[in-house]
Amino acid sequence: MKKSLLSLFIISMSLFILTGCGSKGSDSNTVKIGTNAEFPPFEYVASSGVIGEFDGIDMQIAKSIGEKTGKEIKIENMEFDSLLIALQNGQIDACISGMTITKERAESVDFSIPYYEATQVMIVDQDSDIKKASDMDGKRIVVIQGFTGELCVQDLGYEYEAFKKGTEAIMELNNKKCDVIVLDSATAQKYIKDNPNLKIIEDTEAFPVEEYGIAVKKGNKQLLDEINKAVEELISDGSINEWSAVYSEGE
Repeated sequence: MKKSLLSLFIISMSLFILTGCGSKGSDSNTVKIGTNAEFPPFEYVASSGVIGEFDGIDMQIAKSIGEKTGKEIKIENMEFDSLLIALQNGQIDACISGMTITKERAESVDFSIPYYEATQVMIVDQDSDIKKASDMDGKRIVVIQGFTGELCVQDLGYEYEAFKKGTEAIMELNNKKCDVIVLDSATAQKYIKDNPNLKIIEDTEAFPVEEYGIAVKKGNKQLLDEINKAVEELISDGSINEWSAVYSEGE
């Protein structure tokens, strides 16, 4: 009887210890941040990035969040339209990827305070007759799958083709297989610098100013508070403005 009780005690203690270890593992000091490293100057793959092979404005922000919170930041690179799904499924803890804060997205995730203002623009050939968004009617329009530009074109009611990478869209335009690309302004500027045969068309009436935010799983208030505190400091001390200027110049 004593041996049986002792065995049960040992088993119970073992389960307690294992459960305790599991709890510590789930309360890790590592924050997994998802991104889509196809969106310069915010995130892209470089030979030597600020976090491993990843560089850009968002990566500088992510690195600083880690430094300010005392946590290790691990970047998970994936398709843009998989980010929110991965966040909801617990594969990542947060995502930063030039993501516009929208009511639709805010229904499934919680967003940080805005850290960047942008707008959608149109990239066209230098000799294009497109002067405003309404001129895209009947044109061959290309967007990046899951990006805000796709949502904007949908709202305008135009047909379009979606690519997974901005470089693929630019190649399509350079090869005269489309007439216009709708894309975030800062990223469009980067592509124009590398393709002087292209130009940017703005239409602020069709494409109002939008705000980027960092997304976390719905209800993860602790992480959201930590991120907000770090972002507030980065805005206040001018770090984000400085990084924006540096990366926009391609330095």
